[in-house]
Amino acid sequence: MKKIIFQILIVLLITTGCGFKVYNQAELINFSIEEIRTTGNNRINYNLKNKIKSILNNNFEKKIILIIETKKNKIIKEKNIKNEITKYQILINANITIESADFNLEPFIVQEKGDYNTSTQHSQNINAEKKLVSQLSNNLGNKILEEILFRLNDI
Repeated sequence: MKKIIFQILIVLLITTGCGFKVYNQAELINFSIEEIRTTGNNRINYNLKNKIKSILNNNFEKKIILIIETKKNKIIKEKNIKNEITKYQILINANITIESADFNLEPFIVQEKGDYNTSTQHSQNINAEKKLVSQLSNNLGNKILEEILFRLNDI
């Protein structure tokens, strides 16, 4: 019993004294997006704009222009013995460029991919693809925001 209490005490002392601090993204936001320009897939761009605008609706002195170029690739992932397609993979690439009068940042690429199974009905295939694209674009929006926060707070 004493060994267990001693081990728990040592673990608590080590983890609390390490200086690790969980960062809050809201505290790191010190800029506002003046404009978002998009090219590429309209559905993905619409989801990305909404995601970014919902999180960054603030007014700071640092103003940036965000340029997003998206590309969606649909690849056959699996086929069965009858040579029928059973699974697709969707790959979404986003080339991000940040323009500002205050600083220069290198463009960067964010990527997200996912799979969906095909069905016998065409409408179910379309719905599965739409759901996957929506989920991937939501994840892509989160990745873009994290990367922008890291790059802007390194300056």
